[in-house]
Amino acid sequence: MASKVIIMGAAGRDFHNFNTFFRTNPSYQVVAFTATQIPNIDGRKYPSALAGEHYPNGIPIEPESKLGELIREHRADAVVFAYSDVSYDYIMHKAAEVQAAGADFWMMGTSHTFIKSTKPVVSICAVRTGCGKSQTTRRVAEVFRAAGKKVVAIRHPMPYGDLEKQKVQRFANYQDLDKHECTIEEREEYEPHIDKGVIVYAGVDYEAIVREAEKEADIILWDGGNNDLPFYKPDIHIVVVDPHRPGHEKRYFPGEANLRMADIVVINKVDTAKEEDIATVKKNVQELAPKAKIIMGDSPLTVENSDMIKGKKVLVVEDGPTLTHGEMLYGAGVVAAKQFGAAQLIDCRPYTVGTITETYKKYPHIGTLLPAMGYGEKQVRDLETTINKTPCDLVVSATPIDITRLVKVNKPIVRVRYDLKERGKPTLDELLAPLVHK
Repeated sequence: MASKVIIMGAAGRDFHNFNTFFRTNPSYQVVAFTATQIPNIDGRKYPSALAGEHYPNGIPIEPESKLGELIREHRADAVVFAYSDVSYDYIMHKAAEVQAAGADFWMMGTSHTFIKSTKPVVSICAVRTGCGKSQTTRRVAEVFRAAGKKVVAIRHPMPYGDLEKQKVQRFANYQDLDKHECTIEEREEYEPHIDKGVIVYAGVDYEAIVREAEKEADIILWDGGNNDLPFYKPDIHIVVVDPHRPGHEKRYFPGEANLRMADIVVINKVDTAKEEDIATVKKNVQELAPKAKIIMGDSPLTVENSDMIKGKKVLVVEDGPTLTHGEMLYGAGVVAAKQFGAAQLIDCRPYTVGTITETYKKYPHIGTLLPAMGYGEKQVRDLETTINKTPCDLVVSATPIDITRLVKVNKPIVRVRYDLKERGKPTLDELLAPLVHK
């Protein structure tokens, strides 16, 4: 008899673990996925076209709130935890819930889930959401492109639509974003690469994805999501840590595992962090990853029409996941607003509607800031209405995309961009040189 398994996920690592380990394994029968973190990703099926011949009816994706009921209904033998950026306290509560319902609790490592590429792979991951992984990935791409290498980025999955259609996705221009009906969250990750001339792949089946990417790449960059582990076996593993959240590198899953695997660690945002917090993070890095090379990095801001901010009452829009499950209390938008003399940061909570109101109920720590939530058309429209109802002089937008492409705003917008700039030695150019020349 095959062991019955439920996989807990958020439309990413869960599907990858299934594809690489369970899909053709006769010793296991996956009876359900559960979904959380991301709105509206449950109530679907993992389709038979992706699940394979052992699953002719596909696999149901249920809300995580039904986990105990599902364990008892299917008499599940094991539950695999397969999403990321959660505290150790959170994950052990989930383990207790699973064990109390009678099942084993698993967390899968890399030996069963790594895919080997035929091309060199540099993975860029982080210990938390919002550490600065995206700008680090862009900087790594810059190093290889300056050396004449063809770079392709493969992004951690965000398949929030039709899973079968999203099996393998390629993004080379803005038209591709429209073609694939990308959410705000997807655009935040893909647009900055496209702006730099880097092709991006993403989707659901990461074996199929990398085989397509290999056809046009000299170097593959794994652009990780949340603080998840890479899907591909890296030749160089870069991990970004955040001194604005000192100690988190030792308290979140699987961020600590990422850090322990690191070849290079980037301590980012040192230009805005406290010296004692930088020292704490550096000490923890040296303890957990003693062989890793450490790069100190600034996260300099570029603000369009920064003179418009001075003396104004502003609504700050920040990157959504950084504020929600990333648990940041502020981001680049707040830094820019204060740096350029905003008179007041306006609290938008009295003016939220629909799904944006629900976001604040789920993540009350967000406070006065507005996360750029857009996991579907309704949420994009709710975001638009919230911005337009909020009484302010100006919107300071620190989401990586130009949100005016998706929402019509009735007030001026100032965009904030941020990059990685190494401080002192070593630099990414120096540490990546062996792979460049190889």
